[in-house]
Parts: sequence; C-alpha cells; structure tokens
Amino acid sequence: MQPFRFAIQLQGASTPAAWRARARQAEDLGYSTLYLPDHLGEQWGPLVAATVAVEATTELNVGILVFDNDFRHPVVLAKELATLDLVAEGRFEFGLGAGWMHTDYATSGIAYDEPKVRIDRMEEALGIFEQLFSGATVTTSGTHYQVTDAVLQPTPHTTGGPKLVIGGGSKRILQLAARRAQVVSMVPSLKAGVIGPEMAAGGVAERYAERTDWVRAAAPERFASLELQCWTAFAAITDEAAATFEALAPGFGLTPAQLQAAPVALCGTVDEVCAQLEERRERFGLSYIVLHEGEFESFAPVIARLAGN
Repeated sequence: MQPFRFAIQLQGASTPAAWRARARQAEDLGYSTLYLPDHLGEQWGPLVAATVAVEATTELNVGILVFDNDFRHPVVLAKELATLDLVAEGRFEFGLGAGWMHTDYATSGIAYDEPKVRIDRMEEALGIFEQLFSGATVTTSGTHYQVTDAVLQPTPHTTGGPKLVIGGGSKRILQLAARRAQVVSMVPSLKAGVIGPEMAAGGVAERYAERTDWVRAAAPERFASLELQCWTAFAAITDEAAATFEALAPGFGLTPAQLQAAPVALCGTVDEVCAQLEERRERFGLSYIVLHEGEFESFAPVIARLAGN
C-alpha cells in the first residue's frame, strides 16, 4: 500500500496576498499538494495561480486536477508545463483528462464531442506529451493532431516530465491511466457532463471496487507502484455522522448506508475518519485523498495522523 497523501483543491482567493497565504497555510497544515481545477467558471487561471503558489512555498506540490485536454494544443501546453516544472523544481503534478463539463464547451464554443472522441484525442495528445518530455523531436500526423519537428524548450526539471495524474471514471480512461500515469485519479462517472444523480450513483463503494479491479487488470506489473487518488464530494469532521448521512443521503440519491460507505464521502470524528480512510486504502488502494475549501482546516488533525503513513 502507498502511504497517505492529502491534497486541497482550491479555485482561487479574494486577493493575491490571500492566495499566497492560503498556499503557505496548506503547506503548514501538512497537505502534500495544492490543486486547481480547469474550468471556465469563476476559478482563477490554473497555470498562473499554480505558479504563484509555488513561488509562495518551499515544499508544497502544486498541480491541476485536471487539465481539459480540449482547451490547449499539446505542443503549446507542453512548453507551459515544462516551464512550470522548471520553476517549481519538480513540485508540479500534471493532471490530464478528456474534458467533461458541458457548460465549459457551451461557453467557449469548443465542440463537445462524444466521450470516445474526446478520449481518443486525449490519448493522442498524451503520446505527444510523452515524446516531448523525453527530449524527442516530434513529427506525427494523427487523427486529431499534426505536428512537425516539434522540440520542447525549456527542458523540464523532472526527467521525463512532471508527475502525471490521469483522472476519470470510465474503464477505458482508468486503464489508460494504469498503463501511463503515476497517479490514477478515480472519480464517479462524468459521462452526463453535469453533476447530478448519475455521478452520485457512480460514487458508491461497489463502483470503486470495480474501478480498482480495472486498474489492477490493466497494469498488474505497475499496480504496486501506482498511487490511487480519491476525489471527495463531501467531507466533514463531526460528532454527528449518522445524522449527517441521514440528512444528506437523499440529495445524493443514495441511502444513508450507501453514502456512508462511498469513498467520495468522509464524515465523522477524527478517529472515525481515520478508520474510514485506512479501511478504504485496504479495500480499494485509495491513498491520495483530495479535499476542498470547506474542509481545509478541519481535516488538519487527520492529516497530522495519517500523512506519510
């Protein structure tokens, strides 16, 4: 089993000074990583915000969970990532996904292709990233990208490119992650393009057991070295866990028991949450836990107890 790591996913702050302070606080509280999402809503631009967070800290990793592959050409993005990895001296995590949120595409006018096409395009882009990060001169004529004599400059700090995180909920993308990434980020199904009942149904324990099996089957020789990451939808430190699950379960379309067992939910006292995480690591292999703004400070005792163990 991999040791526990914890990430906090934030969208920005009220001021630049507040953002720098938030990054330093994350580092002080023991978070391994500060992540930003990649959407077109009110969040800050992820590349600039990640760079500022790196400059404000000394040990904290930063990352994007995850870049929407459709937003940027891989040759263009590779230069930005190499530069950020260089500035961060290796403290950058490169999250990549096929894109899913329908409103991002509607807002931008980017074509919202069917999932198979988006994943095909992401896989083709991934091959370009891998070649560029390896130092190769890239010429390729694929279905989605045509590249001629592309060379990556500057060279990233991390040999072979920054640590790769691939996220998703489908069998195909998780098995791709198992074969190519260092971190497999498991999320409920995103096929609907919105956060709704389908996503909640995909967050139950049985579906996460299935996802772990997909990852193991795709790359049995790599499985022990992979970090399996769990993005949480709800987390709280409270003495009233049973009542909380009872109240919230209908909103997720689940029974209280289903929500309590779901890896996307963490709720209870510090002791109870630590026990939940240890059980889920044992059962599903989930060791890299992503939390959000609302749990930033309250989960510090959990992080202090489990991080690195």
